[in-house]
Amino acid sequence: MAGVAAVRVASAADLREVPAVEEAADELFRQRGVLDLPVAAPADLRARAWRVLVVGRPVVGFAVLERVDGDVHLEQLSVHPSAMRRGLGAALLSASVDEARAAGARRVTLLTYADVPWNAPWYARHGWQVTDDLGPELEALAGHEVELGLTRHGRRVAMARPV
Repeated sequence: MAGVAAVRVASAADLREVPAVEEAADELFRQRGVLDLPVAAPADLRARAWRVLVVGRPVVGFAVLERVDGDVHLEQLSVHPSAMRRGLGAALLSASVDEARAAGARRVTLLTYADVPWNAPWYARHGWQVTDDLGPELEALAGHEVELGLTRHGRRVAMARPV
């Protein structure tokens, strides 16, 4: 287990494994009736992210980080359902904060569902707080989520955690 919890920056080979993890994790949303999520981003798209962190060999969890408004933004975090409840998501969150601190960011932000148990309530247990302090880039991302129709599945919130 100790080896599995080691978070690392994704290699090209790791990035090829990430879409399958995302697809498996999205099954939890499908079980809630959310049948129209966007397809998992391919490896070449993930490779353009500011940073992708992964855990496991093979990869069982990942965090996609971008720079937004001078902060670090957690664009996506997924853990394969077979590897959930082992602290891997928490390890990815902690590593995300460490990356933000090293980059000189003041906080890590994210956009998520307010009422899905493994979304906002889970992030809140790990130190994130709902915020309305949105810079222009984060505001644009939130607007894009509305355009994509994500809000029809529930209320979305911005959350932040200081580094």
